[in-house]
Amino acid sequence: MYISPSVSIRLLLVPILAVVAIQLLFVRAVSSVNMTNPYLHHKCFVTLGKYKPGSQYEKNLKRIISEFPKGSFKRGFISMTLGESPDFIVMLFQCRGDTHGPKCRSCYATAKPEFFKRCPRHKGGIIWYDQCSLYFSTIDSLGMIDYDNNFCMSNATKITDDLYNKVKPRHFIDDMIQNATRDANREAPYYTTEEKRVGKETIYGMAECSFDMSQKNCRKCLERNNFYFARCFWDKLGARVLGKSCSFRYEFYPFILPKAGPKYLKP
Repeated sequence: MYISPSVSIRLLLVPILAVVAIQLLFVRAVSSVNMTNPYLHHKCFVTLGKYKPGSQYEKNLKRIISEFPKGSFKRGFISMTLGESPDFIVMLFQCRGDTHGPKCRSCYATAKPEFFKRCPRHKGGIIWYDQCSLYFSTIDSLGMIDYDNNFCMSNATKITDDLYNKVKPRHFIDDMIQNATRDANREAPYYTTEEKRVGKETIYGMAECSFDMSQKNCRKCLERNNFYFARCFWDKLGARVLGKSCSFRYEFYPFILPKAGPKYLKP
């Protein structure tokens, strides 16, 4: 039987389209799950070396990750130190400003095993998820700005000239920095969320610092990263800059969790 080329193509396309449709449904399903708290980035501190199985450092590590103080997840952050050199260890864990309670606990439960998977037996490192970060080190740097562990993620789509002139992302971030560090709060990290209507568009933003940052260091950290990573995000339709000491983000869609703002923040 003779089959015309056009018929052959149609018969071939049917199974291909079916496969593509199934793959798209699978990707969409995975994306919808991962969007709740996706992995973002990690860094292993190679210069700190590795610990040996059964060592005192490993014993300290196991103890420190299992002895969380009561109320840590409700507050959204924790810092713990244990041991003496060369087995000294410091752990810092912090949830995003709009993440606390069960969501914070869930993020820790996700980040902990993934850190040890990605940085096996490393004495130090940091891992970022959308809603939290987890940090280990042998150096106690509480209160000091971390200039080494920062990175930028930006939307591949560029902002239109018209929208850029109306919004000016760097100016929007400048305003967030001022608002985040305006009022002193001894019991919580400096944190703010912003929302600005620009014509038919709305820009959403968040800026915050780690709980150990002073008002001066928080502002210094945010301003430095706003300048240092400007080329990464200045013309993009959304971006985030994350670090151990401070982070900020802006998008043209709502990303802040409902009822944002942990209970320990002042109204």
